[in-house]
Amino acid sequence: MKPGRASPELLAGSVLFTLVLLAAIFSRALQTHDPAQGDLTIRLLDAGARGHLLGTDQMGRDVWSRLVAGLQWSMACAFTANLINLIIGTGLGLLAAERPGLARDVARQLTDTFQAFPSLIAAIVVVVVIGEGFVPLVLTLGLLSWPIFMRVVYAEASSLYARDYVKAAQIAGVGRGAIMLGHVLPGLRTSLLAIFALHFATLLIAESALSFLGVGAPLGVPTWGAMLAESREYVLVTPRLLLVPAGAIILAVITANLLGDGLSSQARRRGGGLES
Repeated sequence: MKPGRASPELLAGSVLFTLVLLAAIFSRALQTHDPAQGDLTIRLLDAGARGHLLGTDQMGRDVWSRLVAGLQWSMACAFTANLINLIIGTGLGLLAAERPGLARDVARQLTDTFQAFPSLIAAIVVVVVIGEGFVPLVLTLGLLSWPIFMRVVYAEASSLYARDYVKAAQIAGVGRGAIMLGHVLPGLRTSLLAIFALHFATLLIAESALSFLGVGAPLGVPTWGAMLAESREYVLVTPRLLLVPAGAIILAVITANLLGDGLSSQARRRGGGLES
């Protein structure tokens, strides 16, 4: 591959992720029916029947509209929680790399402590205790899964602080904050984007799992996990109800992984690492 040319994974991931993101943003425009409105007289319609693109479910609700509404919920939850992960993990990683000693030991010990708990089980417990809803779910996923960012940032920032241009800036009397923001953080950009995309896929699965267990979104909110849970009793009668949300989750995860893998390859070609 020629230097500077994007990898096939990055191109495919970028295109697919853009399409998924646009679908989430314009979710309401793509919905053909009210995703929460049911009609028992048209329950379990086949795909394409009576204007229902993917048919209807056991309550007579339009499957396509619920799928698109669930995409918006999942994307919003995963993106916001991942942003919290990015902020906390990057901040602690930069602090540990810039101040070796007590600050580094405290940050690494805090990271090890959080990683000692199974994050999905901890998320279930926290959501059950503090209640369901968008904000509790996002805060739970965001505050429990930032250590991966901290480890990546610490490893790469420590390497960047050893570079000659950073040492030259330190000798020239450039302030610590200016060096961190102007010399170190820009060098982490590609790696941070890569780990953001890869962890985005993990959070999509986590959100779907919580909704499947009934402890994520409030009752009545269309989510992919809830669609999976509701389809279990009809899997032999209408497998479409299971295959549609399952396929959507798989496609979204593959898209995020393609984008993350492409960014990882680009970071390695530029001398980055994603090492933890």
